[in-house]
Amino acid sequence: MAHQVVVIETGDSFDVTADETILQAATRQGVRIHSECEFGGCGTCRIQVVKGIVQYEDDFLPMSVSDDEHAQGYAAACQARLTQDIEISLANHIVTLPETQQLTLHVSEVRSLCSGICQLTLQGDALRTLQYWPGQYLNIDVGDGRQRSFSIANANSESGLIHLHIREIEGGLFTQQRLSTLQAGDPLQVTLPLGTFYYREKDWRPMVFVATGTGIAPLRAILESLLDDEDCPPISLYWGMRNEHDLYQQAEFEAWASRLDDFEFIPVLSQPGAGWQGRTGYVQNAVSSDFGDLSEHAIYLCGSPDMINEARGQFIERGAEADYIYADAFNFQHELTPQQGLKAVMA
Repeated sequence: MAHQVVVIETGDSFDVTADETILQAATRQGVRIHSECEFGGCGTCRIQVVKGIVQYEDDFLPMSVSDDEHAQGYAAACQARLTQDIEISLANHIVTLPETQQLTLHVSEVRSLCSGICQLTLQGDALRTLQYWPGQYLNIDVGDGRQRSFSIANANSESGLIHLHIREIEGGLFTQQRLSTLQAGDPLQVTLPLGTFYYREKDWRPMVFVATGTGIAPLRAILESLLDDEDCPPISLYWGMRNEHDLYQQAEFEAWASRLDDFEFIPVLSQPGAGWQGRTGYVQNAVSSDFGDLSEHAIYLCGSPDMINEARGQFIERGAEADYIYADAFNFQHELTPQQGLKAVMA
């Protein structure tokens, strides 16, 4: 038996059968709900149920929905199923994103940033007029229908260049087998821009940026887009890495402080050297220690699903509003087909 979903902003409706999720049904019928990981971890597909209730397999809430959020009507469309008709709000999904294109780009440079992380720079004349929103990502075609996804680390491509920060993954088809063989001029087929992780200017709230590893790349792009912007809100950037040598962006972020109206950079190390005098431990715990009240903040999370899940729970306990928490979960995968649509730091 099918149940009906009504979208309150538009009055549109679509049916959800017993064997599909809300996201699957919406996609099948041409209703756009933005999604990324599609396993309930990132929160991109979050909707609000304003009438009725949803169900989850085995009554187990996905990582991106807390008990309190569930009680308030928030749901992960990629996991939610129906046993009754409902009405939902898609306020956060009614947005026109930049047009996605398939391009042939060429390798400009591959250089090391720190141990296990390199920067791949791609070039192409088509990039000079490409429109994307800082924070979005691209897919690289690695053959046989497989793709690898990487966040774009620069704010715009007017120079004809795009930078990617890539962590080496053990046994990775791209990061271990192909990346090291790339030479300047080699062609790569890419699809871009993709994703719904971007700066929400309309919020105009103090912002907390939280990243682990190469999750710093999309946040770097957002920060770069805000340089010398007199209307930029206050920003606190927390970056979790293992040791001092991994902080490949530190000098740049410190130099940018004079070009941002109210900016604080807080690196947090999990395995610091004996001489480290900065913050240690888990990056989300550092934020929780510094902010007793996050009710007025917009929060951008990028990195491992575990960090994002724990951070979301801690920050909501400190008053953060779910509608102002934006997340980009980096999932380490070895295979990806275009149909899966996972946003990932791919191998």
